[in-house]
Amino acid sequence: MGEALALKQYVRPQPSADLRRFVEEVGDSGPVRVVGGQTHWDVGRRHLAAETSAGTVREIHAPDAVVEVQASELIVRCGAGTPVAALDAALAEHGLQCPLDPIHPDRATVGGVLSVGHSGVRRLRHGHVRDLLLEAQYVSADGILRRAGAPVVKNVSGFDVCRMLVGSIGSLAMIGEVVLRCQPAPQQRIWLTALAEPWEVRRRLFRPSSVLWDGERTWVQIEGTSAEVTVEVGALPGSSWEECGSPTLPAGRGSIEPSAVRSLATDSARGWIGELGSGTVHGHGARTALAPDVIDMNRKVKDAFDPEGRCNPGVLPW
Repeated sequence: MGEALALKQYVRPQPSADLRRFVEEVGDSGPVRVVGGQTHWDVGRRHLAAETSAGTVREIHAPDAVVEVQASELIVRCGAGTPVAALDAALAEHGLQCPLDPIHPDRATVGGVLSVGHSGVRRLRHGHVRDLLLEAQYVSADGILRRAGAPVVKNVSGFDVCRMLVGSIGSLAMIGEVVLRCQPAPQQRIWLTALAEPWEVRRRLFRPSSVLWDGERTWVQIEGTSAEVTVEVGALPGSSWEECGSPTLPAGRGSIEPSAVRSLATDSARGWIGELGSGTVHGHGARTALAPDVIDMNRKVKDAFDPEGRCNPGVLPW
């Protein structure tokens, strides 16, 4: 009985040959950046003068294999350089998903999505992308392989470095391998669209995956079991809903207060799509403004993690 009730101990695997190679390539001196699929290469490029003064920047690639899927524990371990499409395919074999949801899953890498910190359009249901990262093995600015977080909650203590790495655009450290939280894949997933009031749509649905609005047209994504999808579709207001594909999002992305999405409809300029519940805006109006004290805090964190400016010089997350 005692053995049956014993808590399962998590045994950390030894670094793989690919991860050791990654550490060697980072080294302990000189500017370096990790290159993924470059699907969001322009994000954070506001300090290019710093890149020039830093000299030649070495570009390296993170390990790109799905190491292990623990379906019973709903976790997956993979290299940060793994294309999201490859991760999706590996998880699908186990009936799982990890909703990273980049726009170009065949090119975007797991580490790139985490580093940029852009949640997909299913954030309304699945939460922020930072909540998917349980553990990260990363190389610090001094060239040492370090680990943050753990797949087992009881093993997690101290400062949550994982959450700091998400959205840092590689400016704090270089992610080599990660453990991600997974979920059972839905039986059914559909997109529907109509000329409908989006806040009424959201009010009527129990748990939509996404509600998008361009000031006139509303798109909603519903997923779950077939029975759940049927009930949710029946709850939609009106009768003009049509099944459609995933809407094409305009280029450009920013964040505003979620309640401010409604005010965009008064703007005469079109070409934007807003996400209800998150305040993410694609296209026109896509601006993100940070308070001066937030910028100052980010700079202090950068100085603490990377005082010599080795990590992805010229790119900062503000």
